Amino acid sequence: MNITRRRGAIALFITLGVLLVGVAVTLNIGWIIRNERAVALAVLGTILFGLLIAGVVLNTIFLVREVRRNERQNSFLNAVTHELKTPIASIRLYLETLQRRPTTEEQKQQFYKIMLSDSDRLLATVEQVLKAGELGQRARQQNRVLIDLESLLADCVAIALQRHNLPPEAIVITPTPGAVRLHTTGIPEDLRAALLNLLDNAVKYSPNGVHVSCSLSITRYTWVSIRITDTGIGLPSNQLKRIFNRFYRVPGRDMLKIKGTGLGLFLVRNIARQHGGDAVATSPGPGLGTTLTLTLPLTNPSGPAPASPSAA
Repeated sequence: MNITRRRGAIALFITLGVLLVGVAVTLNIGWIIRNERAVALAVLGTILFGLLIAGVVLNTIFLVREVRRNERQNSFLNAVTHELKTPIASIRLYLETLQRRPTTEEQKQQFYKIMLSDSDRLLATVEQVLKAGELGQRARQQNRVLIDLESLLADCVAIALQRHNLPPEAIVITPTPGAVRLHTTGIPEDLRAALLNLLDNAVKYSPNGVHVSCSLSITRYTWVSIRITDTGIGLPSNQLKRIFNRFYRVPGRDMLKIKGTGLGLFLVRNIARQHGGDAVATSPGPGLGTTLTLTLPLTNPSGPAPASPSAA
């Protein structure tokens, strides 16, 4: 019902804008015809007409954008509410079970494991929202350190396997050719958050079985690319850039079944850009999986990092 109302509001604004432009065009043409001998007035009227049309068009565009922004924000609030409420309800249920019913030690350990997983999910959602707020307000100015990307990726894979209760073969890391250790200079906790979001995204959008491949490689001599490839539901080509927008969720019946806040890939791209890199998505199409690539400046442990992304 809410989606229908929003679409109706967008259609109303567009219709009003078109009608106003039509009325303005009709009045202006009629005025010019009646005053065709007054050249100066005709020129002045044409200029004012152009300004009027520009104002109407800009106003219509602004209103439509505001409706769409409000729609994304409402979707975000609903998603965050669900992501916060679900683990809290689960933890409460198991605590009440432990309190009211006698349980074996094995059952207790199982309950503790589930509650710990739910608390991790709750913490991840809170951290994601807080991180989005930090990135939206200011650039990170912390001191940056040398980071071994292979070690960082391995740690993130281990966390993702534990968080989603997956077997080791569900997420694999392809060895770097030549056994080269790849480094970058950055903020470890931010890059960790970016990699975890990429891995969580790959797992979440693989509803028929998780088969994720991770790799690191040198790109254009001075850059390192981290690729996360899944075999999940894939993406149409017109969504490959939009998924990095704040609050954006890919439309579609299959997508609506998958919960999320619409902040994960927004965080990934902003963290990458604050480190002088970028994040992109590629996909052969729906049902054929997706590859998300995080590109960062390559740092030589014995030398300085590249000056800027334009060097590539």
